[in-house]
Amino acid sequence: MADKKDSGTGLTREGLIKLLNEDLSREYQAIIAYVVYSQVLKGAAYMNIAAELAIHATEELQHAIILSNQIDYLGGMPSVTPKPVKTSEDAKEMLRFDLDNENETIRNYRERVRQCEALGEYAMAEQIRGILVQEQDHQISLATALGIDVPDVSKPETKAK
Repeated sequence: MADKKDSGTGLTREGLIKLLNEDLSREYQAIIAYVVYSQVLKGAAYMNIAAELAIHATEELQHAIILSNQIDYLGGMPSVTPKPVKTSEDAKEMLRFDLDNENETIRNYRERVRQCEALGEYAMAEQIRGILVQEQDHQISLATALGIDVPDVSKPETKAK
């Protein structure tokens, strides 16, 4: 049953497990980044966002648990390796790293919802929608802390920068 394909996308359950494990690795990355950044941001201008980042870390942990559960449900083994975490001495640069990661995460989860539904995994799609709501809240918080507009991530990211 793990190789059942959706006729529209060609994605299999096995393929979905692989993609969800990439998402899980990104959640681990976010947990580590938020824990570290929340502790090393200094100065009055960053106290509120530092406290917010600590909250984000606990939310990302919940996302990791949800994803691990869904991967197990599909018959896969959850990943144990985070994606690399960028650090910096510059607070704005750290917040920018976080925002870039959230943008990528949101793009991926939007795609994952479509993929889950194409495979008939409607409950899983709902779980990911719940995660997506929090990820968008994180994106808004980070953009606000940086004093910029919330990035439009409705289109795939272009690699040419």
